[in-house]
Amino acid sequence: MKRLLLAAIAAILSEGPHLAAGAQERVPPVRSVERSVPQGVPALMKTFGGADVKTRADWEDVRAPELLERFKSEAYGRRPAAADERARVSFETYGTCEAFGGKAICKHVRVKYDGPNGKHAFPITAYVPKTARPAPAFVYIAIDFHTKYDADGAVATSEYWPVEQLIDRGYATAAFSVIAVAADKSDAGFSQGVFPAVQPEGARGPDSWATISAWAWGASRVMDWIETEPRIDARHVGVVGHSRGGKTALWTGVTDKRFAMACSNESGCGGAKLNHVDLPKSESIDVISGPRRFHYWFCRNFRKYAGREMSMDFDQHELIALIAPRLVCVGSATEDEWAGPLGEWWSAKLASPAWELYGKKGLVADAWPAPETPQQAGCVSYHLRTGKHFLTPYDWGRYMDFADRHGWHAAEVAK
Repeated sequence: MKRLLLAAIAAILSEGPHLAAGAQERVPPVRSVERSVPQGVPALMKTFGGADVKTRADWEDVRAPELLERFKSEAYGRRPAAADERARVSFETYGTCEAFGGKAICKHVRVKYDGPNGKHAFPITAYVPKTARPAPAFVYIAIDFHTKYDADGAVATSEYWPVEQLIDRGYATAAFSVIAVAADKSDAGFSQGVFPAVQPEGARGPDSWATISAWAWGASRVMDWIETEPRIDARHVGVVGHSRGGKTALWTGVTDKRFAMACSNESGCGGAKLNHVDLPKSESIDVISGPRRFHYWFCRNFRKYAGREMSMDFDQHELIALIAPRLVCVGSATEDEWAGPLGEWWSAKLASPAWELYGKKGLVADAWPAPETPQQAGCVSYHLRTGKHFLTPYDWGRYMDFADRHGWHAAEVAK
């Protein structure tokens, strides 16, 4: 790990003077990168007890379980087992029609959950191309901004969700609204959405599941439905989210191995951004977990790391690593300093040894790229897009490109 970190640092420092002239204004100058080198990053391939992780068995039997436990207890919270009991979940299709001139079928589905403490339901909007064989798919975690909902609360349209682009490339897609699963506001507590159906609010503790985990629960319920839909190839499904949805997409990929790919778009702190790096213009744990901000996204234990990022014994590269050997896409934008693009790249890079244990490559890159030059040679993809905090057709195109590279439309998956 130390050799990897030193090599990556040397490469990123040597890359600056060679950037194309057109990229100079969009990528931080070399002196800024020099001040943004990770410090004291927890060693991915060393257990909390100090033992080296050398084999796949070491990873799967010891390191991955203890990292998962750490993220559950200290960041996203523990989800009650009853929430994921498939016998409690059922579906009702309440609308079907053709879409995009007959190129696809649109379905409206209601997910029903019969919890131990009550019931909850939320709608899905899905589009499936009329292809000869089951289509690979992307589940979109829709946040409220730039999204319109129909009378049933289902996602109707979203500037973030270019459905026809997906259909034209042979992908099915399904979306659900996060606010239909759990409220996205600090004064809601945990008395709304799916939470009260699972457990009384008074039963919550400092490590109880929070809103990001609930939204990830919603994505898993969409996957439950996909497994019943013969027109969709459930073996090749990615989950996509932007900003808070990107944090959720990563946690979904970690907690539900049925997803073959997790795509995080500008997810920042608590998502893809490394904490052990000095990026003063980016989101911090202190800010994100504050009482007037987004503390409800995480379990209460997360707050104790406010202002202590550099001394934490776990970090977000380890979250990404828990998705190995499946696929991961991390997307950033040049003008989105709040999300910490360079920190997102570092997490992707430092997570890569997990894929090597499976004889695969993670992020194949020696330096942070110039805009519009995706790094997609391995099983971890990173791209930096020119522009602001948004989920654009360009980002979706790179996620589909990566799936294509790995044979999602082919009979044999690429190595």
